[in-house]
Amino acid sequence: MKLRENCANALVVPTSIGVRITPQNGQPVQSSDTFTMQVTSAETNVASISSYLGLPVKVLTNFVEGSPISALIKSNLASRHMSFEGKNVLQGGPWGYRHQFNIADSGFGPRGPRVHNDRAGEVGRILNVKDFDLDRIFGEEGVQILHMSGLIAALSPETGVFCLELARAAKKYGTRISFDMNHRATFWKDRETELRTIFSEIAGIADILEGNEEDFQLCLGIEGPKAGGKDIVSKVDSFKEMITRIKKAYPNASVYANTLRQVVDSNNHLWGAVMLEGENLHVVEPRSIGVLDRIGGGDGFVGGLLYGILRDWEPEKWLQFAWASGALAATFLTDYAQPADEDQVWSIWHGNARVQR
Repeated sequence: MKLRENCANALVVPTSIGVRITPQNGQPVQSSDTFTMQVTSAETNVASISSYLGLPVKVLTNFVEGSPISALIKSNLASRHMSFEGKNVLQGGPWGYRHQFNIADSGFGPRGPRVHNDRAGEVGRILNVKDFDLDRIFGEEGVQILHMSGLIAALSPETGVFCLELARAAKKYGTRISFDMNHRATFWKDRETELRTIFSEIAGIADILEGNEEDFQLCLGIEGPKAGGKDIVSKVDSFKEMITRIKKAYPNASVYANTLRQVVDSNNHLWGAVMLEGENLHVVEPRSIGVLDRIGGGDGFVGGLLYGILRDWEPEKWLQFAWASGALAATFLTDYAQPADEDQVWSIWHGNARVQR
């Protein structure tokens, strides 16, 4: 994949960022009185693979003026080696704007994790391209890859337009576009026609398309196998067929990637992936991985895929590094992986969990 050269930004991610509150010691929310609070968003989860491994990343978002949560977020992004731009929005009183809260436990063994989203008044729902100098970001500074998520595209009618206009600006300046479907049923309720149109337009100009088992089916109407169940290995060929249908429907892209997951229990998953690059099909057959916290595993996969592309590796390594980055993310209590170096990720791919001294 040919990327722009001499760019100040390897990766730019638009996002609505907030905090996750998690009970300690794997306990469920309703039984807990001690919680950990962390900064999180799907898009910065993706970008963390590149930022921790030394590539320049920029975050585009909104902040609430004077909010201690906003200050926490800015400090966290800086600690993750990410630059950021965003409008400071006045809160407007106690019932005005805020950063969303994601209340989620990690599950344990046979008890699956549960996630409760509290997004009323979310400041990211009013993201607008007028608040960003796109000619400077994409034209003067330069961006190799713009990564967008369906979570942002579906957050509100305003953010759908925001993502479309970002994609058009990126296309104008020769920036590659990555689009992760990230379907959420609660976001899509009663908005299927509107969001299908937006997602189809973005997918039509994207260079890299990603999703999990059902994302392409639910977001773009691509026929595919039913997700879930206990037989993901037997469905791999069906997912290979699905990815060729995606390419036929959306031929502009040059990379199509789909993760595969079977949940044995909360702490043991079968994890695999399929990727079509040009005419070349690459597969990682589902393998068992240990899971400390599953949230962010798919984002880690996408982050590893984009990192491999940005490093101009051979395509086979893109998928291997993506699979291992997703597996790495599942070993962290933060929603994002924090790789020490590339070798740590490759050790996971090779199944080497021996102590390194």
